[in-house]
Amino acid sequence: MHYGKKLEYKGEEALKEIEKLTAKADEVQNNLLREILIRNGETEYLRKYLRGSKDVSDFKRCVPVSTYKNIYPYIQRIAISGEDSSLISGHPITEMLCSSGTSAGEPKLMPSIAEDLDRRTFLYNLIMPIMNQYICGLDEGKAMYFYFVKAEMSTPSGLPTRTVLTSYYKSKHFKCRTRDPYNDFTSPDPAILCNDSNQSMYCQLLAGLIHRHQVLRLGAVFASALLRAISFLERNWFQLCNDIRSGRLDLTITDPGCRSSTLSLLTSPNPTLADEIEEICSRPSWKGILCQLWPRAKYIEAVVTGSMAQYIPSLEYYSAGKLPLVGTMYASSECYFGVNLKPLSNPADVSFTLLPNMCYFEFLPLGGENGTLLSMEFDEEEEVPNDKLVDLGHVRDGHYYELVVTTFAGLNRYRIGDVLQVTGFYNRAPQFRFICRRNVVLSIDNDKTNEEDLHKSVTIAKKLLEPYSALLVEYTSYADTSTVPGHYVLYWEIQIVDSPALPLDHQKVLEECCIAVEEQLDYVYRRCRSHDKSVGPLEIRVVEPGTFETLMDLLVSQGGSINQYKTPRCIKSNNAALMLLDSHVKDSFFSPRDPKWIP
Repeated sequence: MHYGKKLEYKGEEALKEIEKLTAKADEVQNNLLREILIRNGETEYLRKYLRGSKDVSDFKRCVPVSTYKNIYPYIQRIAISGEDSSLISGHPITEMLCSSGTSAGEPKLMPSIAEDLDRRTFLYNLIMPIMNQYICGLDEGKAMYFYFVKAEMSTPSGLPTRTVLTSYYKSKHFKCRTRDPYNDFTSPDPAILCNDSNQSMYCQLLAGLIHRHQVLRLGAVFASALLRAISFLERNWFQLCNDIRSGRLDLTITDPGCRSSTLSLLTSPNPTLADEIEEICSRPSWKGILCQLWPRAKYIEAVVTGSMAQYIPSLEYYSAGKLPLVGTMYASSECYFGVNLKPLSNPADVSFTLLPNMCYFEFLPLGGENGTLLSMEFDEEEEVPNDKLVDLGHVRDGHYYELVVTTFAGLNRYRIGDVLQVTGFYNRAPQFRFICRRNVVLSIDNDKTNEEDLHKSVTIAKKLLEPYSALLVEYTSYADTSTVPGHYVLYWEIQIVDSPALPLDHQKVLEECCIAVEEQLDYVYRRCRSHDKSVGPLEIRVVEPGTFETLMDLLVSQGGSINQYKTPRCIKSNNAALMLLDSHVKDSFFSPRDPKWIP
């Protein structure tokens, strides 16, 4: 029985398809794995382990758990040497997808076949039927989403190399969405498809302002891209208003597609609209500006889980807390996974229901019998016993797992690197909360600090800034081992968002922030600091305003994508990103004492 083969489901039909898939999740998963083995069983990779068998039990017993290190030689042979796709896939590999890579620092190339676009489109087409259960009238206006493409490259063998979102935006599936009233975007397609991100941003913002009274929802793929658009608006609103007032497009917009499509919106001078926007943007405080500029907006759509949770306070500030923050789906370059069936949940409570027709899911348990996340038990270099994995139907509520997938495109028992916690079940399909990327850690001695622990610590510490109307805009970290003992360094960009009620004593407050972070880190870190003295006092380096935008520019220029950009929560030493951050440091503060430690 093959579910989800149809590309597009609408309204009740889409909701019924979700019910059908989740009600028979185990059956759908088993059938999908059999289909993968029938298609890919004769590939060089699987024949090495299965010797021609297409049996599911043989797959689980014989095929090892893999990481990028294991698949990379095959990708090289296909992408560089031009060998046949049959090394790993029974269908032709049509492109290599460049992952964001910015959580851990380096992009990866992921194989993709033509029908992967169908699976992604299938998931996208479920989003609005889900949203319509909670918010009515979304077909009565426009969506202002900031989407961007990245210039394509090709491998030596001629395969296109692009980000997964660039692949989708350039596909017929995205272009055909215009027939759906729920996908009426303010941005013209040529503006989205412009390779120059600055010209694209300018034209997308201009289009959004022109249609300001028709916008019902705002968003971007990641929260960071939406905040980048707000920052761009702060710098360019005066010129945008001039364009609207005069009915002429700024001469710096030279891309032909951007220029012609945006000029079609500037049909005549509109001084009334320009005056409205200018009056709002010239106010001394931008608190709530999203609601003021787009008064009919009903929610903000963006990824605000995991590392993106850092941006929630900024989005709440710019919306005055009036617009729900909605994360609709869980996806990666390797595969699209599932949807949020309760999109108006508080971001901290968001759970994703994995759809069993997307790929074959397995899970590597992390933690003890009581469900506590004790440690990242298996690092990326360590071989994982096959019998450690559990399938979709056997995960346990409240327990933590690392996600492992098998896809039609040639990933076999591949460790995604995402740590998830089971929060319940929808019918027979488990629901998960995204916790963190497991391969992002700070470590000096015996301490191992993962992304979630770092984020929790920073979240507690940054509250000390609030009485001074100061907002932590962004942060990253690195383990400085140039001194003995080594120590953790946090780079903080701080913004004063309103007239402060109290004067900010930087030294006192930032030193308290340092110790607040340390007090929230785990027992091993605090022992290393206070008892073993093998880790030095934590340091916060405050950087100049705009530093993290410059960091984004640098990483995007090295092959990343604005759509998929995630600020790296840990920076490796001796690289350009670290040099950039250090060149923008205004001041530095250290923990004034050891954190509390109880032996």
